[in-house]
Amino acid sequence: MNSPQRSFRQSLAAMTGLSLVFMLVALNLSVVGTALPQIVADLNGYALYAWAASAFLMTSAVTIPVTGRLGDLHGRKPFLLAAITLFGIASAASGLAQSMIQLVLARGLQGFAGGMIVGTVAASVSDLFPATSDRVRWQVVLSSSFGIAQAFGPWLGGWLTEHAGWRYVFFINLPVAALALAMVWRHFPHVVHHDGEDRRIDWSGVVVLAIAIVALMLGADFTQAWGLADARSLGTVAVALVLGAVFLRRQYRMPAPIVPPALLDDPGARTLMLLGMLTGLTMFTLVFYAPLLLQGGFGQSPDHAGVVMTPLLVCITLGSVANGRILRRIRRAERPVAWGQAGLLAGCLLLALLGPETPDAWAMAMFALCGVSLGFQLPNFTLQIMEIAGRRHTGAASSLIQSTRMIGSMVGVGLASVLVNSIFARRVGDALARLQVDDATLASLLSSPQVLVRAQDRELLFETAGRLGIDAAPLLDAARNGLVDGAHAAFLACAVIAAACVLISLRLPRFDLRGR
Repeated sequence: MNSPQRSFRQSLAAMTGLSLVFMLVALNLSVVGTALPQIVADLNGYALYAWAASAFLMTSAVTIPVTGRLGDLHGRKPFLLAAITLFGIASAASGLAQSMIQLVLARGLQGFAGGMIVGTVAASVSDLFPATSDRVRWQVVLSSSFGIAQAFGPWLGGWLTEHAGWRYVFFINLPVAALALAMVWRHFPHVVHHDGEDRRIDWSGVVVLAIAIVALMLGADFTQAWGLADARSLGTVAVALVLGAVFLRRQYRMPAPIVPPALLDDPGARTLMLLGMLTGLTMFTLVFYAPLLLQGGFGQSPDHAGVVMTPLLVCITLGSVANGRILRRIRRAERPVAWGQAGLLAGCLLLALLGPETPDAWAMAMFALCGVSLGFQLPNFTLQIMEIAGRRHTGAASSLIQSTRMIGSMVGVGLASVLVNSIFARRVGDALARLQVDDATLASLLSSPQVLVRAQDRELLFETAGRLGIDAAPLLDAARNGLVDGAHAAFLACAVIAAACVLISLRLPRFDLRGR
């Protein structure tokens, strides 16, 4: 059935509920990133640093396309209500975790709920506003709410970590979830676009997709542990790619595909999916490794690091708002994506020059440039792929672009971890060789950047070095330089990816909103 006519007040109330739901995901992404160095220090789990982020991304990548398709078939409201409830439970479990394994498992559950939210919220706007021009205007409201939560996230995560404890980074989600649940329950309509049609879904394909994504994440983790050329790493990645190909082939052969084959065949949709994946890779590398650089490499407090990073996420909102106003006034509305990628290229190059002596104002300007650039891309991916898909498949289309972005984010966090840790290990290894040190305790303490964010490890480092008659300061400096060099290399890799995306985005199909 079609969406009934609604008053402005009803629409505003429904959009407020959706915005609160979206804020849950935004808070989770931005608050946790700033707190993560202290979380792994407290739980003594730097070995699972990437998994604390990737567990969320991995389960999200599985549930986003499935929930998007189910929302098209059965309506989105039931899935929104279930996702909000599960997100609150998972947030409480994350805050109560007593080990990194427990935290990773709770983050995986949180990602499952987050994927349900991402897979339904963007398409829900089209349920309320079928006209494309209206959808663009209200999409800005949704993007702004996401950006507001992101804007406060880095500072809030740093402040809570320093003054209340990192567990409150997760507990802060609970009141937002309660309010979002009440608003969606009362004001969001239950709209179904496939009444009377076959509502089956390819659940065996869901299993194939899930195994492929888990294998991809394990491949990234194995690469970090054993190197890119190791047979276990290559074999796991090969399994992921083969299963991914099997999943895509099934979409053409099954009567109830998760992803409509017409979307997979459309060149414009494929280009948008590729751009979404590469942009997600860059974005999450910045979100999760910039805090580690600021806190571990430059010695900033969580509170200070959160303030410095705040412009990155604030300016995603500002860029989205400016993008929404520009789209309806230009002939080639697909071109802002290329503008955004060019800005991201410049921002990543500047971040690769970031040092401990860089003034805060200049560092914040670098993050702001990256944020505005992302704001000119992220909303456009969703708007353009929904336009290609048509209203019957808006959920599948929007969830597909979000899912590819999550997969890119997951791969990006894994690859950045490999790059950072390998450069860190090389710098520390060189320092130990110069001093001719062969002590297992000392080598273990310097095996990861955890020593730079965990006070107990630094105290034990100085104690062990003193017992051996070694000055620990040069070793700590080598560790700090190794982390800084590794983060800079990750940002340079992001700049290379952004340069490729500039060229790819020039091939996007024409998108003109004028007069709609």
